[in-house]
Amino acid sequence: MDALEQRTIAKVSRRLVPFLMLCYFVAYLDRVNVGFASLTMNKDLGISATAFGFGAGIFFFSYFIFEVPSNLALERFGARKWIARIMLSWGILSGAMALVSGETSFYIVRVLLGAAEAGFFPGIIFYLTLWFPAVYRARIIGWFMAAIPLSSVLGAPVSGALLQMHGFGGLAGWQWLFILEAAPAVVLAGVVWFYLTDRPADARWLAPEERTWLQQRLDSEHEQKEAAHGLSVWQALINPKVLALSLVYFGAVATNYGTAFWLPQIVKGFGLSDLTTGFVTAIPYVVGTIGMVWWGKRSDANMERKGHAAIGLAFAALGIGVSTLFDDPVLKMVSLSVGAFGVFAVLPVFWTLPTAFLSGAAAAAGIAVINSIGNLAGFFGPFVMGWLKDVTGSFSAGLWAIAGCAVVGMVIVLSLHHDTALEQAPKRAAPVRS
Repeated sequence: MDALEQRTIAKVSRRLVPFLMLCYFVAYLDRVNVGFASLTMNKDLGISATAFGFGAGIFFFSYFIFEVPSNLALERFGARKWIARIMLSWGILSGAMALVSGETSFYIVRVLLGAAEAGFFPGIIFYLTLWFPAVYRARIIGWFMAAIPLSSVLGAPVSGALLQMHGFGGLAGWQWLFILEAAPAVVLAGVVWFYLTDRPADARWLAPEERTWLQQRLDSEHEQKEAAHGLSVWQALINPKVLALSLVYFGAVATNYGTAFWLPQIVKGFGLSDLTTGFVTAIPYVVGTIGMVWWGKRSDANMERKGHAAIGLAFAALGIGVSTLFDDPVLKMVSLSVGAFGVFAVLPVFWTLPTAFLSGAAAAAGIAVINSIGNLAGFFGPFVMGWLKDVTGSFSAGLWAIAGCAVVGMVIVLSLHHDTALEQAPKRAAPVRS
């Protein structure tokens, strides 16, 4: 690695990645903390398992509808303004979950929350393509997306502890959970407005030669992709490979949310207290965090994508499926931890597949399509888990169903062509010294 390249990438990484991780940590916690709230909220409001699964998942219908328009708006207006808008609106609505009084209001607020948050994740993935050359993306996306399992590693015990505030100030513990965990999003919205820089050309915190090198490298990669594919926004929306990748992501997301929303209740079934449930629930996410960072770095080092994505999906299916065979809490948690390794390891590698051939506005649209279709599994997974739990009295059938989704995703990703040459540094993008 050239010294200028090394210095530039290190500086950009330090500036952007920790902050974006923090934002996503808050976003994901606000999205899934309803799983912990359900430990007491469902009983207080008389919400059945099926109704909870429907309400938890309906978030993704409005998320699906507004995803592509939101990401195109981000490309048009810039990440700084648009991400600040997203964080402010979702923070307010996440706190409004404390006001729900039954199934109908639960559904309404979840729908509004999905609309408010639409565009945040694919917007960040697109934003990272504006700052990091392709050869770095799996590890960078891995660090960024490590906020998902970390939100559960740290958020699960905190959420369990907040439930202990029941009765304080006349509010239930689950109401305090929603209020206190929503506040950081509102605060961070203001920080985003002043902290983020839209593009390298605007980065006064980089030296002139660093800006020049980075912008030239990214421009040359963009031109390389345009010469090979040159997709318009409309073509990206209906591209067969984009749609196939949407199905792969559907399988990955189904395994993620299918377990995330219900894991606290599975662990609670071991006969643990709410606080202990929080700590035990965090275990698979510790494993997932390690898998996400290490697997993404390994994929970059070998410049291999399809095999890494397929192996991650295989581990997800194996761990989640096998967990149904055990009643012993230790063996069940070991199996779910194996599944968590696969669930999270696949994610950063997966996002290198579309960003290898999409660029510009087509990338904003294509990434949003993949994320929006894939996240429909955020409804499918929790709802199927809840419905099968009501029908069978057990979580086993639902766990097998979402494990099957991971298998389908694995088969599809292995069938796709991936041109790793598009991820290599274009020859004319040699470092510029000034």
